[in-house]
Amino acid sequence: MTSTTEDRAAARGEQRVELTVGGMTCASCAARVEKKLNRMDGVSASVNYATEKARITYADGVSVDDLVATVERTGYSAQAPAPAQAEPPQRKGNGSETSAEASDSARGGEPDGGNGTDVDASAGFRRFLVALVLSLPVVLLSMVPPLQFDNWQWLSLTLASPVVVWGGLPFHRAAWTNLRHGAATMDTLISVGTLAAFGWSLWALFFGDAGMPGMRHGFEFTLTPGAGGGASALYLEVAAGVTTFLLLGRHLEARAKRKAGAALRALMELGAKDVAVLRDGTEQRIPVAQLAVGDRFVVRPGETVATDGTVQEGSSALDTSMLTGESVPVDVGAGDAVTGATVNVSGRLVVTATRVGSDTQLARMARTVEEAQNGKAEVQRLADRVSAVFVPVVLVLAAATLVGWLLATGAATAAFTAAVAVLIIACPCALGLATPTALMVGTGRGAQLGILIKGPEVLESTRRIDTVVLDKTGTVTTGRMELHGVFPGEGTTEDELLRLAGALEDASEHPIARAVARGARERAGADAPPLPTPEGFENLAGFGVRGTVEGRAVQAGRVEGELPDGLEEARAAADAAGRTAIAVSWDGAVRGVLTVADTVKDTSAEAVSKLRRLGLSPVLLTGDNQAVAESVARAVGIPADEQSVIAGVLPEEKAAAVRGLQQRGRTVAMVGDGVNDAAALATADLGLAMGTGTDAAIEAGDLTLVRGDLRVAADAIRLARRTLATIKGNLWWAFGYNVAALPLAAAGLLNPMIAGAAMAFSSVFVVTNSLRLRRFR
Repeated sequence: MTSTTEDRAAARGEQRVELTVGGMTCASCAARVEKKLNRMDGVSASVNYATEKARITYADGVSVDDLVATVERTGYSAQAPAPAQAEPPQRKGNGSETSAEASDSARGGEPDGGNGTDVDASAGFRRFLVALVLSLPVVLLSMVPPLQFDNWQWLSLTLASPVVVWGGLPFHRAAWTNLRHGAATMDTLISVGTLAAFGWSLWALFFGDAGMPGMRHGFEFTLTPGAGGGASALYLEVAAGVTTFLLLGRHLEARAKRKAGAALRALMELGAKDVAVLRDGTEQRIPVAQLAVGDRFVVRPGETVATDGTVQEGSSALDTSMLTGESVPVDVGAGDAVTGATVNVSGRLVVTATRVGSDTQLARMARTVEEAQNGKAEVQRLADRVSAVFVPVVLVLAAATLVGWLLATGAATAAFTAAVAVLIIACPCALGLATPTALMVGTGRGAQLGILIKGPEVLESTRRIDTVVLDKTGTVTTGRMELHGVFPGEGTTEDELLRLAGALEDASEHPIARAVARGARERAGADAPPLPTPEGFENLAGFGVRGTVEGRAVQAGRVEGELPDGLEEARAAADAAGRTAIAVSWDGAVRGVLTVADTVKDTSAEAVSKLRRLGLSPVLLTGDNQAVAESVARAVGIPADEQSVIAGVLPEEKAAAVRGLQQRGRTVAMVGDGVNDAAALATADLGLAMGTGTDAAIEAGDLTLVRGDLRVAADAIRLARRTLATIKGNLWWAFGYNVAALPLAAAGLLNPMIAGAAMAFSSVFVVTNSLRLRRFR
């Protein structure tokens, strides 16, 4: 199913594509690619460093090849998405994408963590290990004078050279590529810093005094300015140590980023690989990709449901935990809808496929999560703008530090060391990772719990809301009428009343009639004889139904006139409780009263309590009358007053009711599940759509709750707020680290090697902090 965003883009003559961008090493790289793409006529692009994706909207006259060429001219690689297969509308097609394949097509290739990524990761780890083995002796010899023997410096040069040249090759190569395109990135800072330290050491060894036998070298955390010219100073441990620290940091960062995207990859891999389809009365095992709408397929105990469908035969319990986060299996039988990727726990089912490929709930969930992960919060756009100008500013600052130290002290060694420390400490990696990694983990964890966050802007909304509007039917209540009270009159038994009324109502399709018939069967028990079939059944529009049951002329429907005393009390109590009273009569006399009502969900009261603890004021919104609304409100703990209960609202008036609250200064979240809730969900500051509801409501909502449990609404708001808090904590650290570290480095209070370690682990800290969201409960 095409999303509404894509529909609007198509209506404007625009198309959307997602490119996989390779070669980015920091946030400033992503900012450069984004800037180049947005300079193209008719192109709007957003590039995410953490996910390595570019989401692009482009007008007619621009091709995907043009977009790829622009990225490549900027100095990076780009891969267009593979063309999606056409989905067959019926069984005689050529097959369709599986959920995972559809998602992959939308993503433009292999899922994160595929073979290409794994090969790159293992090669990077090997490079780090070699650098570590070679640089460790260099660092020890340089930092511990008792270990220094005659000509130790030449051994250090021999060991450090491959670390700086080969180990640091990814940084040097990227810096050169950016230089050819007139740009500077984090790699520029690293490459210039390590090569400067290495170059100074070479000069000191070959042209200065550092190569003399018996030379000794100490290590200090801070600089001690002197008047020396630095002819005997070596920085081999800085060049080798910083390179090794940064390789380790990049490896840990890449591993953490893969963990951050693990939830989405797990979601994509849930679907079945093959299915037993029924054709011409026999079972055939075929790949899921060949399954089409209308196919009937078999699901045995322990098997995964291949795609969304409707049960035709059999009954069972389904484990839906992987999609909804709900651990209790759900009972299903003939006529019930089932979702692909759920697991059949017990009985054999025959299911008719209703949705396949990229139209399934699993594929739509994966698409929603990925779009959210690729989006950018407003606060991240600020970080991107800072990153884009940060590197040139740091280069100027490093040059100013060098000149300032030379003018102030005349100590070339101290000046050079401070300048190198500035170059190395300042890399803005953490800024680029602060938002996307938290968003990746938060949305992924949400998907595991049955909470789909549609975009980063949603997180900002959850912080501001103070009022939550709850649609009654299907959200607070089950949306299904149930038999609540049975009140037989004098001379009539409860069993007799239920049997005759249930038999008559069983012939009607009205929701109230269905509730009575269902209640009569349930109360009679499984061993009771079936309800008799009425004769001469007649529907009395607006008044009820009548017919002959077991020789008696029975009528059931709206209460007219006065009832006998005991039954009149039952009707009055039903009216006070907001329930519907049905009078049952036969042989010319009223024999009893039945009451029916929409049932409040068992979890709704707990959910309202949770929402209150989040600082939200609940408001019940319904088209039912005031008595029904107040009864439901009291049952779930909402004050039954005009401020908290809005009743008698027509479907088209729900959005106006939300606007009314907003005009009174409230920031409103809306929870609903029906077509008539879609406008209100879109009007609210935050829309939470129950995933058990209609497609229109789900598309209009900002957060989708996959299972129909109102408690998940509170969980969703908590998760969104926790994710936003993590993003802000990450950004505070990233900004604070650079703001604090740069003056320290410029003042000579940081040795360049310590600066390198601090810079590498600042990024690791940000990603690791984001990974804490995986433990959200």
